[in-house]
Amino acid sequence: MHIVIMGCGRVGSALAQTLEQQGHTVAVIDQDPTAFRRLGSSFGGRRVTGVGFDQDTLREAGIEEAGAFAAVSSGDNSNIIAARVAREMFGIENVAARIYDPRRAEVYQRLGIPTVATVRWTADQMLRRLLPSGAEPLWRDPTGGVQLAEVHTSTAWVGHKISRLQEETGVRVAFLTRLGEAILPTSQTVLQEGDLVHVMMRADEVEKVEAAFAQGPEEEGGH
Repeated sequence: MHIVIMGCGRVGSALAQTLEQQGHTVAVIDQDPTAFRRLGSSFGGRRVTGVGFDQDTLREAGIEEAGAFAAVSSGDNSNIIAARVAREMFGIENVAARIYDPRRAEVYQRLGIPTVATVRWTADQMLRRLLPSGAEPLWRDPTGGVQLAEVHTSTAWVGHKISRLQEETGVRVAFLTRLGEAILPTSQTVLQEGDLVHVMMRADEVEKVEAAFAQGPEEEGGH
């Protein structure tokens, strides 16, 4: 597939090189022609100097035959405008925008533009390891009604089946991260110490779910 990337910083250049190595054709747009040095001499894609939300610049980058568009420049507004132009003017379905201000993320999600809030993501991942508690949302559906979140789980749940965790808390466990590997649990999977639990739940039930995960299994019925 042909992929257009706006922004040739560290993320944009790494993305371009990876996609090209995977066999895709790539065009990179940047206002600063010296930024293309990051791509290296082996990069065979297009280098387009210009503003990534300008329609003529996008056409020069091959947006009309593109299957995807990534906006990863250093400006939040530029990224979201470019992503909307790619989607709304050129009909590109696979669009993503990087943003630095996490407060804007939900607004953009409601516009139907998937966002990656890099600074927030890095800070949150560190905080999750330093102060594990509560639920950390990883994804929300466009209506905001359902979310995927990593939920801190009391050690009291260790040794219990995922199926019991689901029954007592009303969530669906989407996957576990165990020793750095993601695993899809079955009804027989037992929670082990150190597992990170990622669940799908209603956004209006987050506090209830956090409490149930922190408290541990109900006593009745024993274990």
